[in-house]
Amino acid sequence: MTQNLRQAAGSLLVVGLSGKELTAMERAWLKLIRPAGIILYRRNITDVNQTRAMLSEALSFCCAYSPTFVDVEGGVVNRLNLALAPLPSAQSVTTAMLRSGKKTLAREHGELIARAVGAFGFNTSLAPMVDLALPDSVEVLGTRAPAPAPKDVITYAQEFLAGLKSRGIVGCGKHFPGLGGGALDTHIETPAIGRNWDEMWSEDLVPYREICNQMPIVMMNHAAYPNTPGKELPASVSKFWIGQILRKRIGYRGIILSDDLEMGGILKFMPIDEAAVAAIRTGSDLVEICHHPEPILLAYEALVTEAERSSAFRKILLERAHRTTKLKANTFPKKMPAELSEKNFEALRARILAFSETIEKIAPRVAEPAATKPPSLVETA
Repeated sequence: MTQNLRQAAGSLLVVGLSGKELTAMERAWLKLIRPAGIILYRRNITDVNQTRAMLSEALSFCCAYSPTFVDVEGGVVNRLNLALAPLPSAQSVTTAMLRSGKKTLAREHGELIARAVGAFGFNTSLAPMVDLALPDSVEVLGTRAPAPAPKDVITYAQEFLAGLKSRGIVGCGKHFPGLGGGALDTHIETPAIGRNWDEMWSEDLVPYREICNQMPIVMMNHAAYPNTPGKELPASVSKFWIGQILRKRIGYRGIILSDDLEMGGILKFMPIDEAAVAAIRTGSDLVEICHHPEPILLAYEALVTEAERSSAFRKILLERAHRTTKLKANTFPKKMPAELSEKNFEALRARILAFSETIEKIAPRVAEPAATKPPSLVETA
């Protein structure tokens, strides 16, 4: 039974790595926990050959049908910009789409991102972001949020997801239930977002209500919503937001992923071992721990220990692991995306640069220089 619990606990964790190749210590703990999948950051990526080799080795320690995650939204959130090329932000593309009347711009954005992440061996881009671009969050989210109006966010996200899907790459809608009303950064703090239930349901949640069936993954955020029935609990550990709203009322049946449990938004509320247990107990299918081995191992042992202590949690853990395994098999490809030839890689770079120039010409006011890094983005190098 203990071995089954250990397998189940590992199969719900998505883990980050320290450098550009696996260390002996990482091989040891990866072999121990057999995680669900891998997430890489800029600190892990030099070029295509190095990244694909690292992913291939890391995946040899993971479960079957493993997600390989990378954050490529465009704008400031693009872990591949130094190794490939900068991409315009979601807000730039949405503005250009609205000004030109060409929805195909959003689809091309998704397709180019899909081709980029696939070239490096990833099967999933943690995008699109469907938070509303509201005044409260402008200093935090910058141009990451596509637009203020839900209908415009929906149009962008639908087309973007179609672009990803056309190239066999999985997308992720984030950050449920919405960070548009937040003035604090969840990488550092736990925002108490003051929007009430009616505002959330009729505005922030509309993209999820309308197109959740097109989102293979939905990511939970670490903000609290005290003017809703969710009260002071971060959404990532809230039965109200995960169970009652996302699963039951909206009817989402895909994979629910927690945002990184090493972020201050959750760690200032509870320790990471408690957070991992709470995220699984309240309905998440996968949890991310993206940067350091100690919290990964703490979370892993906490899941096993709680399952050994509590028969109710043991049932949840085993059932969640079984369900998530089936969801992964239906969501993620078994093989790494095909590698591009050098000629095709350079052609992709040229096409990305040309697309960026097109967006810049149509929507220059929201074009974001690659060097810009707003306080909302914390990059652990």
